[in-house]
Amino acid sequence: TCYSFSKSLSLPGERIGYVAANPRCEDAEYIVPMCGQISRGTGHNCPASLIQLAVAECLDETSDLGVYETNMELIYAELKKLGFTVVKPSGTFYIFPKALEEDANAFCKKAMKYDLALVPGDSFGCPGYFRMAYCIDTEKVRRSFAALEKFVAEEYGK
Repeated sequence: TCYSFSKSLSLPGERIGYVAANPRCEDAEYIVPMCGQISRGTGHNCPASLIQLAVAECLDETSDLGVYETNMELIYAELKKLGFTVVKPSGTFYIFPKALEEDANAFCKKAMKYDLALVPGDSFGCPGYFRMAYCIDTEKVRRSFAALEKFVAEEYGK
């Protein structure tokens, strides 16, 4: 079993969780050392003590992730309405639409003039696409639509 509190407690960026293995499973004696090597190799050897204490306090808590589902549905519908090519995500807090021009970096730079913070997908192995986060208040998502519509209309005539 591999479990991440980062997701269940909505702690993006905090790398804390656990791996549990049945000692009778095949190659069990290699699992713990392998996890240690992976952890050290990625620079996440030991979470800060403050995070460890916070997680211990929250072990029986759950997060309401419904706001992310709502935000994703709103953004997805708006992007489709504006003519973007986009796949509805099935997890995370991000959506990756196809930019309205080949150069996603130029697209995102133009968006800044409209107070839109879009991240080129090149940084995530998705050239030609851009990343939008929706782990914010739903009202902020709704308010961003006017700027997005203006950006698309003025820059791309849509």
